[in-house]
Formats: sequence, C-alpha cells, structure tokens
Amino acid sequence: MKGFLEDANYSIGLLDEGATLADVIDNCIYEHTHTGKKAFYVGDLGKLVRNNIQWQNVMAPIKPFYPVKCNSTPGVLEILGTLGVGFACSSKSEMALVQDLGISPENIIYTNPCKQASQIKYAAKAGINIMTCDNDIELKKISRNHPNAKLLLHIATEDITADEEMNMKFGTTLKNCRHLMECAKELGVQIVGVKFHVSGSCKDLQMYIHAISDARCVFDMAEEFGFKMNMLDIGGGFTGSELQLEEVNHVIRPLLDVYFPKESGVNVIAEPGCYYVSSAFTLAVNVIAKKTVEYDKLLPSGVEQTRNDDEPVFTYYINDGVYGSFASKLSEKLNTIPEVHKKYKEDEPLFASSLWGPSCDELDQIVENCLLPELSVGDWLIFDNMGSGTLGEQSTFNDYQRPLIYYMMSFSDWDEMQDAGIASDTLMKNFFFVPSCIQLSPEERFSTAA
Repeated sequence: MKGFLEDANYSIGLLDEGATLADVIDNCIYEHTHTGKKAFYVGDLGKLVRNNIQWQNVMAPIKPFYPVKCNSTPGVLEILGTLGVGFACSSKSEMALVQDLGISPENIIYTNPCKQASQIKYAAKAGINIMTCDNDIELKKISRNHPNAKLLLHIATEDITADEEMNMKFGTTLKNCRHLMECAKELGVQIVGVKFHVSGSCKDLQMYIHAISDARCVFDMAEEFGFKMNMLDIGGGFTGSELQLEEVNHVIRPLLDVYFPKESGVNVIAEPGCYYVSSAFTLAVNVIAKKTVEYDKLLPSGVEQTRNDDEPVFTYYINDGVYGSFASKLSEKLNTIPEVHKKYKEDEPLFASSLWGPSCDELDQIVENCLLPELSVGDWLIFDNMGSGTLGEQSTFNDYQRPLIYYMMSFSDWDEMQDAGIASDTLMKNFFFVPSCIQLSPEERFSTAA
C-alpha cells in the first residue's frame, strides 16, 4: 500500500484478532521515524462495512449514494462500490473514477448545482442521466447538452441560521418549482423527482418535516404537468453517529410512510458522506518546528488571562496543514483534537499551545489554543475523524504532497463481507495478511499489491 492517492494499485492489511488500529499507527510511526517522518493516514476500511450494516439496520430501504468529493481514495470507492452503494458525483473526474470501478450509470447521479456544459455532455455520453437542477438557466443548459437527462428539482430548506447560510445558496422555492416545470415542459426535459439537503450541523430535526412536506407539494404539482415522479433525495447531513441516524429516522419515517409509501413507487435515496468515512481515517503528523510565544498573543480574543507568567507557551509547526489534509479548516471548525503519540506521565504539566501547518501562511492555523505536554521537534501527533473532506483534490500550494495511506481491515470485518457475498474477486486481490503486531517495514506489511 506504499504510494500516493493517485496510485491505481493499493493493498489492504488484514489484521489478526490481536492487532489493533493503534498497533498499525505505532508500526507506521516506527518506520517513518527512521525513513523521513512524513505525514500519513491509516484508513480502517472495516469501518465502512460496519457503517453500511448500521445504515441498512436503521435507514433501509433508503438507498445511500455516497458523495465522492467527501473522500475519493481508491480503497474507499472500491469498498463502497462492492457494498452496493450508489455514488453522487460533482465533476467529470469523479464520474470517471466511479465508472472505472464498473459502477452502472443508474447508480450514479450528477449533483453539482453549477454544471459545466462540457461535463453535462460527458454525463450524457456516459449514460449518466439523473442530475439535480434548481434554476431555469441550468435547466436550459441541461436541455441543450443532455436531451435524456432526468432531473431532480433541488428545493431549498427553510433553515436560515448562521451555520446554514450555505443551504440558501442552492435550492429553489416552491413557487419557482412551477415555473421550472413550465420551462421543462416547453424544452422537453424530464423531471423525475425532488432533492433537499439538511446540514449535519442543523440542530432542529423538524427541518426534515418541512422539507418532506414541501417535496410532497412538488410531487403533487408535477402531476398537473404530466411528469412521472419516482425519486426523492433527502440529501446528506449524516454525521456518522448512530444516535443521530436513529433520531433522523425517527423523524422522517412516519412522514415517508404517509407521503411516499412503498406502493407509491417512489424510491427514496440519501447522500451520506462523512457518515461513512469520517471516523474511518486517522492522520499522523510530525512536529517540524517549535518556538515560545507570548501568552496574550496565543489567547483567542475575549478570553481572560489566568495563567502564571512564568509558564512557557508553545507554538508548534507540523508537516501538514490547511493547504493539505486540514483544508476543511478554512471553512469550518476542526472536529477533532490532537492526541500526543509519545507516552507521558499523568501528572506531567500541560502548556498552552497552538498548532500551525508548514506553509508559514497566516491562514495555516490548525488549532488556535490547546493544552499539551511540552513537545520536541520530531514528536508525533494523532488526529482521528479525518476521513471526510480531507482526501479529495490535491492542493499545489508550497509543493504540498499528499500523505501516504495505509489501509487496514480486521478479519471479522473481512469475514462479514465474505459471508454477505459482497467481496468481489478484484477486491480480494488487494488484501494481504498481517500475521502479528511486531515492527515491520512498509515493504513487508504494506507493499503494493501485485
């Protein structure tokens, strides 16, 4: 598995019952400490299997369509494809990635709200017909470049809180849906369903009630125009928590049973992204520089100074940042805290610290203020829940190179795939056995599959 994300070949380490994720991280750090101290990921692909089982137990028969932009690494896409998950693509490159896995066009939807004409033509040529639309300009563009398109009208949710302003940028109103249907009728474009999205940071699950009710209104409206609607996309916003999944299901299930019962013939789908991959990936980074700073410069504005002036305050620079694996930090809060890899005593003093990426750019701050034991250059920090929004397009800033990825899976998860009959021969070629937790080199433990 030694190689960069764009490598076509990869392998998955099968861990015996005595091995753990922590063992894999320890072994990788041991090797990297002697060979170059590069940042790296460990991806537990068994987590995808377990999350899919959980989805089927809680959300079935709602079919998941995984948003490829969330994490487009080959191991993730191939495992999800083997599990029978559909894919939501936002670009030509994502559609091509999924097609290379042999996924049928019926299991791909093109969800970019602002599509390039050339990419619409690509979708048409590839037989990818289902796509979203929320305005008449997009509708006309689609009609010119994809005569067989089947549209999902993307309707806006009513959430207008500060954290949800993005929701209002995309999606049309109920009033405008009538206008779009009139345009579609004139242009001869098929409208087959409705999409909405409620963000995972939304605390008011009643938003689903309003959105599903609005979707029903659009379906009723479509009957007046003679459109045969058969698909409802309830979007993403699934955080990965089983509790949140059950809470969402508790809210939406009664409405779906009333508004879109099984006998209606409407297929309900969703777009869980971070639900599948966020908790599956752990990032290990190395401290490359360190300095002492003034405490009042480290404190966030409005925070009162309470420390002893004699205590040192540290700024650490690590070999990954917002122009790499922490790109999502530019637009949202970091949802993970650093864990120090080296062992330290429980009574060891903790110091106010900040973490920065390697670019020396003022935006490249990863953690503004945290408490850590004093670290040295060369020490390792571990960030969990790093599988979502961190492994997509590569930045070219400051010669950034993607970290290596080491895929793993426990024997129990592998057996689960085997028992379910969902492990293809092609996928099985990527597995190799990790016999124990002794220190082994990447060539021995994570060599690229033949």
